[in-house]
Amino acid sequence: MKQRALVAGVGNIFFGDDGFGVAVARRLSDIELPEWVTVADYGISGMHLAYDLANGFETAIVVDAAPRGGTPGTVYVIEPEQVASHAVVPPDGGALFDAHGMQPDVIFGVLELLGAKAGRMLVVGCEPADAGPGMGLSAPVAAAVDNAVRVVLELIGAMGDGD
Repeated sequence: MKQRALVAGVGNIFFGDDGFGVAVARRLSDIELPEWVTVADYGISGMHLAYDLANGFETAIVVDAAPRGGTPGTVYVIEPEQVASHAVVPPDGGALFDAHGMQPDVIFGVLELLGAKAGRMLVVGCEPADAGPGMGLSAPVAAAVDNAVRVVLELIGAMGDGD
């Protein structure tokens, strides 16, 4: 049976603003949410996320740094297309994926390899200012954490109780 919703904070806390998703997941873990919502900090454990998604969720909200060329601290909601992931195995024969984590197209590809399909996936992303080595979020990205929490709560609210 599919579980209702997963909020997955992803990113590497040792690379500055890349730890954004982890910070948001930690903040959300302190908030009382509907029983059908699971919040988890996946950090750089992309395989763990893929296996959890393979177990079945109607909706996954992945929270991560999302460099799109905007102003640092800008929060985006992105609904990636689920396409057949022939790109999971790079043409150069390199690694299946890197230790940073997993972008949605790679997650979809791993799910395909596992014989599973993702439900609806949304990405709540934040434009990073600095994702270089070092701990701690930059000022604009740290300031965006509350905004991202608000956005995630709005997405959950829009899902309703489903009863």
